[in-house]
Amino acid sequence: MPSAPLPNNESQRLHSLHALGILDTAPEERFDRLTRLARHFFEVPIALVSLVDSERQWFKSRDGIDQEETAREHSFCAHAILDVETVMVVSDATTDERFRANPFIAASRPIRFYAGCPVKAPDGSPLGTLCVMDHQPREVEADDAIVLKDLAELVEHEFKSLTLATSDDLTGLANRRGFDAIGVHTLALCGRVARPATLLLFDLDDFKGVNDTLGHAAGDRTLQRFADHLLSTFRDSDVVARLGGDEFCVLLSGAAEPDVARPIRLLREVLTHPQGGAPITFSVGVATYDPERHGAMSELLEEADSTMYEDKRSNPSGNQR
Repeated sequence: MPSAPLPNNESQRLHSLHALGILDTAPEERFDRLTRLARHFFEVPIALVSLVDSERQWFKSRDGIDQEETAREHSFCAHAILDVETVMVVSDATTDERFRANPFIAASRPIRFYAGCPVKAPDGSPLGTLCVMDHQPREVEADDAIVLKDLAELVEHEFKSLTLATSDDLTGLANRRGFDAIGVHTLALCGRVARPATLLLFDLDDFKGVNDTLGHAAGDRTLQRFADHLLSTFRDSDVVARLGGDEFCVLLSGAAEPDVARPIRLLREVLTHPQGGAPITFSVGVATYDPERHGAMSELLEEADSTMYEDKRSNPSGNQR
C-alpha cells in the first residue's frame, strides 16, 4: 500500500500541530459533540477528529472505534490533508489503488467508505480531518460534502480557542503552555533522529527600571521589539516563546551550544545599536539537551536559568531586574 506523500509544508504543519498542545490530551465534549453530529447526520458507524502527527494519526475525538491512534502509513487522513480545500471521498476503498492493500480493508469489520474534510490550524496548516467511515460502500452528495465542511469549520473554531490559550497576547509568541507543548515534541523528535537541541533563556536587563521610569506602555513596546528581533534573528523552525514577564526562550533543534554563539551576537548588536528606540540589553543562559541528564523540559529550563544568572552576574548592566 503506497503511503501518502508529505505535504509541501510538513515542517511548518507539524510545528503548528505541536504548538496547539492538543496531542495526547483527554477527550473534550466540544469535539465529541461534533463527531456525534457527523455520525448521526451521515448515518455511519464511525466519525473521528483525526490529527496527523509525524508517524501516527491520533484521534482527539472518536465515535464508533476503541483505538486512540493508528500508524500514519495506514491513514486515509494523511491523503486527505494534501488538498486542504477539498473533501476527500473514497466510495469503495477496495477499488481505490491507494487503499486496496490497506490493513483496515482486510479487518474483520473492514473500512470500505471514507469521507474526510481537512481541518486547519489558525495559520492555515492542515492538522488532520473531520472524517466519517462505513463498513459498506456508499456515495456522498454535494450537499453532504457541504455539511462535512461546515462541521470541520466548527472543529477549526475550537482550535482557534485553544490557540488563544497557548499564545501570548502582547507579543504573539507562544506562551509557557504553548512552549511546553511544542518543546516536548521537539526534544522527542531530536532524540529519535539523534540530533542536538539547545535551549536559550533570555532575561531583559533592568526591565523593572523601564516600567518604573517610562511607564508600562513603554515596557510593553520594549517586550514587543525584543520578541520581533528574536523572530527575525532565529530560524523559522526554532521555537520562540515568552515564558512570562521579561523572560523569553528559544529552543533550537539540530543545534549544539557552539552553533548559538553567532545568532546571540547578532541579536546583541542589533539591540545595542538600534535604528529606532532605546537600546535593549539582556542576559542569556544556554543549555544543550542531554537525555541522560534532562528527563523533562523543566530540568533543561532549570539548567538554562542557572547559566543565565551566571551571565547576569558577569554583566554589571544585568544585575538589576
